[in-house]
Amino acid sequence: MRQVGDARGRPVALPDRVDRVVSLVPSLTEWLVHAGVGERLVGVTDWCAEPAEAVAGLPKVRGTKNPDLRAILALEPDLVVANAEENRKLDVDRLEAGGLPVFVTMPTTVAGAVAELRDLAAAVGGLPHAAAIDADLVAAVAAADRSRPPAGGVGGTPGGFPGGSGPRYACAVWRDPWMWVGRRTYAADLLGLAGAEPVLDDPATRYPKIEPDAVTVLRPDLVLLPSEPYAFGAADAEEVAGWSGARVELVDGRALTWYGPRIPAALAAFRALLTA
Repeated sequence: MRQVGDARGRPVALPDRVDRVVSLVPSLTEWLVHAGVGERLVGVTDWCAEPAEAVAGLPKVRGTKNPDLRAILALEPDLVVANAEENRKLDVDRLEAGGLPVFVTMPTTVAGAVAELRDLAAAVGGLPHAAAIDADLVAAVAAADRSRPPAGGVGGTPGGFPGGSGPRYACAVWRDPWMWVGRRTYAADLLGLAGAEPVLDDPATRYPKIEPDAVTVLRPDLVLLPSEPYAFGAADAEEVAGWSGARVELVDGRALTWYGPRIPAALAAFRALLTA
């Protein structure tokens, strides 16, 4: 047996070789497959949709918020992969009470996500492509950090950021009620690396509930409407453009929140969007 530490700062006891893995996190399922977990991945959630060909035939253990704990136990995993935001603490506690090791991630920055993936690679072990992915991610984050504009300007300069900050944005995650990306989130850090500056912040929560009139007062240059978790569409974009007076863009929610092999392309895509 061996012990590894997860994002909770607590030791996770694992066998010397992890032969059976259940993933409760869609983005980490994708990363595990790309890293080369192969047939050791024995169960995923209903929301683990990528890579489609790799997960199609795997046992499903229901959703991220309501996993079938009995089904997970029946799969006899050596390791369950979870996320503090994606999964409920109650379910993690119950899995651990049932004798299963659970490795929990909870990144709030892109660099932190890369470091946690490195820790997860060590926990799983034997991932032939993990080191190459890590090198790509480290290089992409370093390049983005070198080219990010200075923070703090008002009324950004979206045409390449020379001499000023990037565009000031508000990024929605839900409506009815309206909820937004706060400053202390992975998504906000990704957008910051791409060159944007958030107008919203609330020390009490990572995803503040703010009504449209309060957002309008902040005068964002740009409002982003992701495809998930709420599936914003063209009608939402037209409505938001009407009350905000800002440029509104529908964006890929997975690029915004799925950390792993998507990070380099996500940084490039959002940088291109912000400088368009």
